[in-house]
Amino acid sequence: MSTIKRSKNTITRRWLVNSLGAIFIVLMSVLMAFSVFVNVYYYNSARQYITSRLNMVSGMLSQYYADNPVTFASEVRSMVENWSEKNRMELMTINSAGEVSMTSSGFAPTKDIIAQDYYDAIDSGSSGTFTGRLPSGEKVIAVSIVTPDATGEFSVIRLVSSMKRVDSHIGLYIIIAAVTCGAILALMMFSGMYFVKSIVIPVRQIGAAARRYARGDFSVRMPVKSDDEIGELSEILNKMADELSQSEAMKNEFISSVSHELRTPLTAIKGWAETIGSMPDDRETVSKGMRVITTETERLSQMVEELLDFSRIQNGKFTLNKGNVDILAELGDAVLIYTEKAKKEGIELVYAEPEDLPIVYGDRNRLRQVFINVIDNAIKYSEKGGLVTVQAVQPDENHIEIEVSDTGCGITPEDLPKVKTKFFRANHIKRGSGIGLAVADEIITMHSGTLEVFSEQGVGTSVVIVLPVKPKIK
Repeated sequence: MSTIKRSKNTITRRWLVNSLGAIFIVLMSVLMAFSVFVNVYYYNSARQYITSRLNMVSGMLSQYYADNPVTFASEVRSMVENWSEKNRMELMTINSAGEVSMTSSGFAPTKDIIAQDYYDAIDSGSSGTFTGRLPSGEKVIAVSIVTPDATGEFSVIRLVSSMKRVDSHIGLYIIIAAVTCGAILALMMFSGMYFVKSIVIPVRQIGAAARRYARGDFSVRMPVKSDDEIGELSEILNKMADELSQSEAMKNEFISSVSHELRTPLTAIKGWAETIGSMPDDRETVSKGMRVITTETERLSQMVEELLDFSRIQNGKFTLNKGNVDILAELGDAVLIYTEKAKKEGIELVYAEPEDLPIVYGDRNRLRQVFINVIDNAIKYSEKGGLVTVQAVQPDENHIEIEVSDTGCGITPEDLPKVKTKFFRANHIKRGSGIGLAVADEIITMHSGTLEVFSEQGVGTSVVIVLPVKPKIK
């Protein structure tokens, strides 16, 4: 027996890779964009602030130099020494030789604090800006502006600010953003996993039930816990299981019934053959035995033909040999066949034969087979003293209606919709395979007609067959 290999590419994995993966990429992109934005924003703000402060200092120094060049040097020293923001940024002066001459921190200046901003200011004759790391490793923003004293001790003023505090703020905001993205991802993962499990678990249960159905076990039923697609699928699966279970039961009953139906005539044939063999000179016994053997052989032949017809219908190989059919002739033959049988069983068979009916275009033998089947059922399910009525009428110019009614046991309202279903038998006491009416219904359908069954339990049953008449050639 082949087994179904479960795919490792589960719904959960596909959701994690596709949906959650896409969300992760989006959140990481947002986090990276936010990090760049915060970094650029804070660095630009710091650069603009430092530049504005240095421009203010430069403007004041330019005013001092224009008013009194003699006291310019003392004004510069005073401004550097009394720089109010020395805790946030360092103000320094650079002489014409490119050496730091004075700083607001009061510490001895070092050469490594000179950066590209100084050279840009000297080259342009105005100002320069530097953002980066000094040789010492410290990250700074530095702005330099050339003073009016271009050849003196204070030819350039420079404002330098460490980015350590700014970087710490930026890092804090990035951490908060990262934690927020992580929280969003975790929330979506937990909510998504709950949603996925609400799908995966029922699907796994449905798969397990389907595998049991494949093994022939139709006892399991799916719990319907929701009114969504999963609930609808569960209901459909349960209904399918009910129908498969009924079909399996009917099939098993059909096999049992057919086996019994075949064994009964075979037993009779074998018994009478042995009797005739042991009493070959008893003419009366031989004659009686041959009649039984002939009758039972015909019964077997009819059953085999019925089974073959059913097999052809199932395989789509059931065909009709159509031609002009005299319905009255075929219906009359079917009634004649069962007249003697009905009389022996104490059942009155009445045939209300019309004077004339139009021609039907169909298969003569198949239509007679239908009439025989329906009349046989009517007699079979009738008790001694019962009445079976056969009549044919033309309700309109385009149709012929044949009705076979009996006063038998009838059919329950629950079983009535199933009587044309294959293998179904409403009455398990009477003989039969349960496929005769299904074959008859298929034959009538192939003739573009209808076969309807009407019944009331304890009253009787009527089978109404409607066939189209052959169109007249104009």
